[in-house]
Amino acid sequence: MKNVIVVLVMYAILVSCKSNTPKDSVNRPNVVLIVTDDLGWMDVSYNGSSFYETPNIDALAKESVRFINGYASSPVCSPSRASIQTGMYPTNVDVTNWIPGRAANKGAEKENRWLSNVTEDKLHLKYTTIAEVLKSKDYTTCFIGKWHLGETEDLWPENQGYDINIGGAGKGHPNLNRENGVHGYFSPYGNPRLSDGKEGEYLTDRLGDETVAFMEKNKDKSFFVNLSFYQVHTPLQAKSEYVSQYQEKRKSLGRDTLNELDFNPKWKAGNYINRTFKERFVQAHPTYAAMVKSMDENVGKVVEKLKSLDLYDNTIIVFTSDNGGLSTVNGSPTSNVPLRGGKGWLYEGGVRVPFFIKRAGNIKGGEISNTMVSSIDIFPTILSEVGIEYPHKVDGINVLKDNNREEVLYWHYPHYGNQGGNPGSAIRKGKYKLIHDFETGEKLLFDLENDLSEKHNLYQELPILAASLYSQLDEWRIRNNAKMMKPNPIWNKAERIVE
Repeated sequence: MKNVIVVLVMYAILVSCKSNTPKDSVNRPNVVLIVTDDLGWMDVSYNGSSFYETPNIDALAKESVRFINGYASSPVCSPSRASIQTGMYPTNVDVTNWIPGRAANKGAEKENRWLSNVTEDKLHLKYTTIAEVLKSKDYTTCFIGKWHLGETEDLWPENQGYDINIGGAGKGHPNLNRENGVHGYFSPYGNPRLSDGKEGEYLTDRLGDETVAFMEKNKDKSFFVNLSFYQVHTPLQAKSEYVSQYQEKRKSLGRDTLNELDFNPKWKAGNYINRTFKERFVQAHPTYAAMVKSMDENVGKVVEKLKSLDLYDNTIIVFTSDNGGLSTVNGSPTSNVPLRGGKGWLYEGGVRVPFFIKRAGNIKGGEISNTMVSSIDIFPTILSEVGIEYPHKVDGINVLKDNNREEVLYWHYPHYGNQGGNPGSAIRKGKYKLIHDFETGEKLLFDLENDLSEKHNLYQELPILAASLYSQLDEWRIRNNAKMMKPNPIWNKAERIVE
């Protein structure tokens, strides 16, 4: 009889334990969010690069929903990263420039037509991040890599919903100061949230290894890891053996004899004081290509670990970039051709990025979607796919299921960037895109279906459509707290230097 009682008591305890296990944590898919830095739309071979090699990214894209019309919500990094974390347009969290940004009106003098309003230099703690939501539903959360959403420790990932923070701090690029003993992409790193590795250790490999170790340790839990590569942001540094490989490839393709850079692009004359910009129109930079290769290898490393742990099928993987490729300054390391412009520009080269989502479950991949998607959609898509309601109003949608958003996206960048682009706003609706250039006052209308390179301005040819799109853009700016620029009282157009 005593044995029966003991068995019944033990059974009751087991039932009680099972009933107290949060349902939210049972069989929920794991989530791996991979965010690259400055990786352009044409910087992956699946989009047509003939110089860079991304076999692991390509293979993952083939098993995913690949969005041809994938966008960052800003032409620079911090605003897009804020959107990814919150599901909101940069205007709605008041982070519209990289952090901390140039002094608001540095170098304005008589050259700049407009003065920038001051915007936030942080992702304020009052905004709920995707990590905070997932953590509240019993996910183990981890941030690895570049954060760049606040310069002080109280704003770093561990205070924004991430249980673990490896490498996420205030800087938007690897710390390079050889006089102080820090070497950028090579250890020692001088990163307050990443211990130094062996001499010569490569940062991108380290971040991949840390991701693999985290997944191994948490394989029996539901986990969310945001792997945020510093790659391919400057400084341009790569493994010497990979650089040599691409130097040889450059020669074999005959690109070592090409004129790769335009030192006097037409847009340069319409820009402000800095006249040092030059634009790349051929992908042939060996160091940049080697950096892409290392990043691709570590994407492959993460995928292989998920497969070896038998977690791959139950893991959502999102891959994207925070803005377009850097093509006009700092060595102009990549070309976005056939797209126009690059990082810091509202043209396609500045905002169109690689973007795909591998779903969890036995869902066949390989779909190519023409749906327009943006950084704002990552938050609601992930939460919807794991069965969690949004805790606040978001600007994005679940792009894998929802069809309730009009085919329209917006951008607002009221700043003079470091890459040569003018401040402005933009709207894309269907195949048409309108850019309002604040500096020149122009309104530029392009048919992206027939003019991906944005060469033919249709503003005069389609005035009714242009007026309608501009009105919609202006209404959006009013509704979404968009701070406009102020006239510069000492701007003198007549004295403006034009080369």
